[in-house]
Amino acid sequence: MPAQGTIPEDPGAIAGLLRAIGMDLLILLKIIAVVAAAWLVERIMYLILRRGYAQRKAKGRDEFTQYRFLRNAVRTVVVVAAFFAVVYTIPSLRSFALTLFAGAGLLVAILGFAAQKAFSDIISGIFIVAFKPFRVGDVIQVGQQGLFGVVEDINLRHTTIITFENRRVVIPNAIIGEERIVNSSIREEATCQFVEIPVAVDADLDKAKRIMQEEARAHPSQFDKRTPEEKEAGEPEVAVRVTEIKDGVVMLRAYVWAPDPVTARMMRYDLNETILQRFARERIPVSVPIRHFVQQNPFVVAEAEYADPRS
Repeated sequence: MPAQGTIPEDPGAIAGLLRAIGMDLLILLKIIAVVAAAWLVERIMYLILRRGYAQRKAKGRDEFTQYRFLRNAVRTVVVVAAFFAVVYTIPSLRSFALTLFAGAGLLVAILGFAAQKAFSDIISGIFIVAFKPFRVGDVIQVGQQGLFGVVEDINLRHTTIITFENRRVVIPNAIIGEERIVNSSIREEATCQFVEIPVAVDADLDKAKRIMQEEARAHPSQFDKRTPEEKEAGEPEVAVRVTEIKDGVVMLRAYVWAPDPVTARMMRYDLNETILQRFARERIPVSVPIRHFVQQNPFVVAEAEYADPRS
């Protein structure tokens, strides 16, 4: 008689449960073997891909992009193959699946139609890896005024981008493949950054240009991108030009070079501050628009004026 508080052993309980769901111990062992084999194949392919990438790592981002895509593709294929192998191993599930797909042509058509988007993403992902509009690690902008960030990963279904706010944005490959892509890293990362300051029409433009050039050259991230021919011709290291004259505003634009897009953006923020501080010390008037709204029933009329900082 079993001791109080213990569960009596029933050797046939597990076997009865397995038979109830159409399985026996041999089938259970086969399922374990299929899962173990899938895991082993995935590990072997991972080691092969990693070793191949390690041998070609010096070639840069192209090989790394191919490695990440193949790594994700192999993992997906192995998981899907293991799932179907497990279904085929269990007799009840196998007969159910064969009956379902053999007799339900409408269901197959519906599933095929629903899978069109997935296949479209897969084909687009293959095209991205093959034609290389961007690679893992590239700084890109998706759309004319859209997302701006660094490509973190590309797999069969989607591309992951890290924005400069450290947020990950997941975009299906079919969508990103149809968008306009601005790639700041595909050939070289050196970036010409525009630094624009609006000044008043009666400001000393020569003095304002000189101040912008001096502040730009003093920034540690700025570098000289001129060719030997441009240096010989006397082209300035930092060009400053008048790009627009409108409504009492003269827009001055400095063309400043930085080693990469992220550094260029940070440099622009720094130069906006230092140039404005220098303009204040040197009494260069900066034109700031101030908009006044005057309400007249039943309409609202907006009038724009530009304030002179000296007034």
